[in-house]
Amino acid sequence: MKIHTFKTNESGLNRFFGPLEAKIMNILWDGPEMAIKDVQHALEREKLVNFNTVMTVMNRLLDKGLLSKRMVGRTSLYKPVQSRDEFLECQSKELTHELMEEFGSSLVVNHMLDALEEVDPMLIEKLQQKILDLRKDK
Repeated sequence: MKIHTFKTNESGLNRFFGPLEAKIMNILWDGPEMAIKDVQHALEREKLVNFNTVMTVMNRLLDKGLLSKRMVGRTSLYKPVQSRDEFLECQSKELTHELMEEFGSSLVVNHMLDALEEVDPMLIEKLQQKILDLRKDK
């Protein structure tokens, strides 16, 4: 699943989602599958929010393929399709591929390496191993 907008002027999940979407995803990632009313109650710890608003946003997340829904009696239970880590892995990979297609691999990789101010020696080792593996495959 690809998120079509990446907001560079935001931080965290707000780069991919609207503010309410991000809050809902965090609630669902941190807990078990939940009904809309449960999510609404969790959101209301911070600020009052209308049930219909929560329902609309959750159904949009469902339509985007980010949530799954199952019925238990007359109650719809929602849960994320991917874990938070899987989502971030998928989106960062997609973003990296898009940057490389648009600006070229060399430029993007050089900038990523330049951005590493304090490099963990284990990261350098992993990068070296990844380069060796790529060379073996070619």
